[in-house]
Amino acid sequence: MTRAARRGVRRATRLALLGALAGTTLATLAAPGPSAAAPDRDSTDALYLVTLDGPGTSGAGASGETRMRAEQDRLMTSVGAPAPVYRWTTALNGFAVPLTRSQADRLAADPRVALVERNTVRRLAAGAPAPAAARTSRRTTGGRGVVVGLVDSGIDPEGPLFAAVPRLGRPAVGFDGACEGGEAAPECTGKLVGARWYVAGFGADAVRSAAHLSALDDDGHGTQMAAIAAGNAGVDARVRDVRLGRYSGAAPQARLAVYKACWTAPDPRADGCAAADLVAAVDQAVRDGVDVLNLSVDGPSHIDTVELALLGAAEADVVVVAAAGNDGSAAHPSPWVTTVGGTLGERPRGTVDLPGGPGLHGAMVSGRRSPVAPLVLGARAGTRDARPGDARRCLPGSLDAAAVAGRIVVCDRGGVGRVDKSEAVALAGGVGMVLANVRRGSTDADFHRVPTVHLDRPAAASLERWLARHPGARVALRPAGVARTPARVAGWSGAGDPATGVVKPDLVAPAVGVLGAVPPRSDGARWDFVTGTSAATAAVSGAAAVLRSRHDWTAVQTRSALATTAAPVRRTSVQRAGAGLLRPAAAGRPGLVHSLDPARYRAWWQDRRTRLNTPSAVLRRGERSTTRTVTNVGRRTFYFSSTVRGFSRRHAWVTPAALRLAPGETGTYTVHATGRGSDDGHVVWRGAGGTTTRVPVLLR
Repeated sequence: MTRAARRGVRRATRLALLGALAGTTLATLAAPGPSAAAPDRDSTDALYLVTLDGPGTSGAGASGETRMRAEQDRLMTSVGAPAPVYRWTTALNGFAVPLTRSQADRLAADPRVALVERNTVRRLAAGAPAPAAARTSRRTTGGRGVVVGLVDSGIDPEGPLFAAVPRLGRPAVGFDGACEGGEAAPECTGKLVGARWYVAGFGADAVRSAAHLSALDDDGHGTQMAAIAAGNAGVDARVRDVRLGRYSGAAPQARLAVYKACWTAPDPRADGCAAADLVAAVDQAVRDGVDVLNLSVDGPSHIDTVELALLGAAEADVVVVAAAGNDGSAAHPSPWVTTVGGTLGERPRGTVDLPGGPGLHGAMVSGRRSPVAPLVLGARAGTRDARPGDARRCLPGSLDAAAVAGRIVVCDRGGVGRVDKSEAVALAGGVGMVLANVRRGSTDADFHRVPTVHLDRPAAASLERWLARHPGARVALRPAGVARTPARVAGWSGAGDPATGVVKPDLVAPAVGVLGAVPPRSDGARWDFVTGTSAATAAVSGAAAVLRSRHDWTAVQTRSALATTAAPVRRTSVQRAGAGLLRPAAAGRPGLVHSLDPARYRAWWQDRRTRLNTPSAVLRRGERSTTRTVTNVGRRTFYFSSTVRGFSRRHAWVTPAALRLAPGETGTYTVHATGRGSDDGHVVWRGAGGTTTRVPVLLR
């Protein structure tokens, strides 16, 4: 069945009245729920997420929507609950409703209920500190006819990156989204084919006063993710004097549907995405008919309501891609999600040229060098009224133009944003800035108002000692190219837990200083860097869209191709890197893919002993083998031979060692292991046609 036909069946299924509600009770199998963190029992209402037993209309054997709503009403009536804030019937069968703790406990004990959780707010998976890298893409095609759904902070679609252009090609078949109204609501453009927003879980009265109650992006994160995943090709990227080249998203011909569920608050520490809004957004995205769903949002390391909504998306043949998170522990631990970790990458460099002395190297993104000019410490260039500490850190308004004009200023890090410091230097007439770390920390290449080199603490200390010996010396700041290092997983990228029985993350992708479009800044800039597993996730979502446009693969097969064609990450465990580093071009020729019926995912959630034909494997304590089935998705009959790589403490091997498969033919292999202790490695299948399929394996 073709992808278009599957989408038609999927839509018909959503609207049909199907069989009876599945009967197996899941409540006792749910991960730790919100009750452990709930307040003391009282009469205060809080918003709870209630999931009923059985799938939404996207899953096999679901009840019809009318029956679901009737059952939801009976449950709410049974505990005297008020009207729900949200109802969900597509990705899952459930609702969000204000309840007392007592009412929530009574619903949790009902055999018709699978899970009850208190509404929580989680963070976008961006913002981990790290240096930037000015990467652009030459890709001009990919993603035609596919809709990428992004659950995020909305979008600002102004500009050529999200315009309807002729090269987009055929429209998506079967997509039923819309651009909703609201305050300055974005309009559908042909490139942007859907824009909806959800705020009831976060609370409209809790958003920042300048935020828009519409799908318009107030944060910038959603616009960046949309650009990385599916921004148009050939767009000139420029910030003031810095020309960054021609920009393209990973799937430039894909359409975009955005679902705003992440909001800014008066206190930035309260920014985030309410679980109720996330579930509502996922439910609607599945109902609309997206092909790929991107969720660059953090989450717990257990299966919760959001994860169950993503299960419904997977049951609807949607490729679900989510961020592993930036706190060291992998979010989205379920086998139906492609969970993406992040790697460090190349870094743009700059040099402080000292006459008669060694050059000092730091981070710099600039298209021009500074003039040769006197160097002055910010601490010695303050206004008469400025506190010494403010001038030392170049806070806005603290610098004396008479002392700064025509000079390069050394500014200590801290107090205000890095770019705010170069703005202060520029307003005082300075021609360059050296940003100096005062303690250990990252060095970051930002879009500054004047040429800037960011030095780490040792280099900054050397500069200060040199300046003390050479007062009034003239220096220059110049770009020094890009520092390229082998890919390695970022220390903050979420790592998996083998105890779950699932390899996470599935793969990793560049996550440091990734370029993307943003809503207009105060200085007019429309581009910025983003760091975090959110950026890596958007790149993988774009790669998934390209595969879906070029192959009649199911979502499960697409996920397999993305992971098993990843490149090795040296000296990195499977728990940190999964299958390895994303290779979009190789993913189009995976040789072999691992397939399964998405209904098996729900069976696995009901009973963790259920075996899944995933493109990875975990052998638990006492297990000596595990079996997988693969399909040749190439066009010719080939031999595929296996090798085992990476295991250092235990012996592992594969039977049979080779497979001969015709196009579309399946074969079975078994991974065996002996010995004791934990270990990890990969089973590598090489096809006679030049393909490589890498399957990560964890031995517990």
